[in-house]
Amino acid sequence: MKNILIPTDFSENSWNAVTYALSFFKKVQCNFYLLHISPYEEIMDEDSFYRSKDTVLGEITYNYKEQMQLLLKRIRKLPLNTKHKFFTSNEYIFFIDTIRKQIEEKNIDFIVMGTKGASGLKEKTIGSNTGDVITKVKCPVMVIPENARYSEVSEVAFPTDYNIYYKNKVLNTITNVLTIHQATLRILHIAKKEQELTNLQKKNKDYLDDYLADDIEHSFHFLSNSNIEQAIQCFVESRDIDMITMIAKNLNFFQRILFHPTIEKISYHITIPFLVLHE
Repeated sequence: MKNILIPTDFSENSWNAVTYALSFFKKVQCNFYLLHISPYEEIMDEDSFYRSKDTVLGEITYNYKEQMQLLLKRIRKLPLNTKHKFFTSNEYIFFIDTIRKQIEEKNIDFIVMGTKGASGLKEKTIGSNTGDVITKVKCPVMVIPENARYSEVSEVAFPTDYNIYYKNKVLNTITNVLTIHQATLRILHIAKKEQELTNLQKKNKDYLDDYLADDIEHSFHFLSNSNIEQAIQCFVESRDIDMITMIAKNLNFFQRILFHPTIEKISYHITIPFLVLHE
């Protein structure tokens, strides 16, 4: 049984994240927790100053219930999957605090989030909420780009510089996802020029190879390119990659691919999902 948290602002991009998650986990028994977090500023805006807190919260709760029912109605129109159950909630506290609370209370395995909310952010900007979750919440996060459409996951790219020793917790999550879809892992090392790996890099690469062994189909690849974004885009297109998985711990490497020019803005403009993992 997997517990999946899907924060939603009822936008079309949030709906896209919902439908992707349902398809991605279609073979798995899942509890889906649909969470709406009312922005703090919505409660504390100028108009609310002249009304009681109970009145403001009552209006927000009514709107939330109405929109959540519409969301559940859309879900019910999709093909029935008896493996899936749905639970809804609305919270009023700060976004990251709420996410952490939900993870602990619901024993969440994955968070699934879109990259563009109801506020209409720019195409290449993911917005601070998803960026904050990726960097501040220690739970696997599946980031679904606005234009991503689900197709069977058969090839997963894993960019790495081999400078991190990957703990079993991280590798277990990767292998679990690969096993669900019987997918192949393509491990990609990018450098300005091909040069011999350091002893540490060799050790980490060998451990990764040994861990995957015969259980998971995998292969190692190298690309020489000073532009990491460009190299990954080339690899994604040439291999017809369905998903990219990365480790958030290596923030320097991670930031070069996803966050540019600031940590809140993800500008890697592809249409396939990211699975971001934490140690």
